[in-house]
Amino acid sequence: MYKETAKEEVARWRRKLLKRPSMAGRYTKKWQMKMNNMIPERFHSVVTNSIKNMVHVTLTGSEHTANKEPLYDVSLEEREEKVRELIKTYKRTAAAEGAGTGAGGIFLGLADFPLLLGIKMKFLFDVASTYGYDVRDYRERLFVLLLFQLAFSSGDKRVELLNRIDQWEDEYNQLPSKREYMEKVDWKDFQLTYRDYIDLPKMLQMIPGFGAIVGAAANYHFLDILGETAMNGFRIRMFEQEKNGADH
Repeated sequence: MYKETAKEEVARWRRKLLKRPSMAGRYTKKWQMKMNNMIPERFHSVVTNSIKNMVHVTLTGSEHTANKEPLYDVSLEEREEKVRELIKTYKRTAAAEGAGTGAGGIFLGLADFPLLLGIKMKFLFDVASTYGYDVRDYRERLFVLLLFQLAFSSGDKRVELLNRIDQWEDEYNQLPSKREYMEKVDWKDFQLTYRDYIDLPKMLQMIPGFGAIVGAAANYHFLDILGETAMNGFRIRMFEQEKNGADH
């Protein structure tokens, strides 16, 4: 029964994800593109370098993978009870971090990017382990990065990434070595997708005083989106493996 409910939730999430942006949403996007040109280059550099470093650490480091034992032999319902608790905990952590850096204006606002990225990646690793996937395997870390990209993408990019999640089991078995994959990563595309999604609230976060409110609310919201994406992404994968009789 729980599994059927989860499958219905995946279907609703998929429809919401692929829904065409509203007129207001399209107008906001155009306005945001104009505002991007007003943001200092230093801001863009911090974001770009933070994302590059995050991806590199995610694929090659052990910061979030050491002693990360996957959870085996547990029902989907029990796993997701634990995941929902993780979402609550990390949303509070992200909100507190956003309020603290937002209160300090532009300089602490710049510091928010690497800090928030670290929170997001640790959250995704914890969720992956809770669903029973061993993130010490670099291929599982690639899937985590895929979920991260999907959570903070829009338009055609969102469709492309969702298709990759649907077909992940085939891609998983054909992945090149870690080194070969790193050489093929389109850093510019990766960071632009993320940056375009978060620029507006993060720019407002740099306004002293007011930024604390925006920072807390924005970070809380971003973790909410990431949590929903992670849950449904892992559900899709688990249901596909179950259909094919595969183990993970």
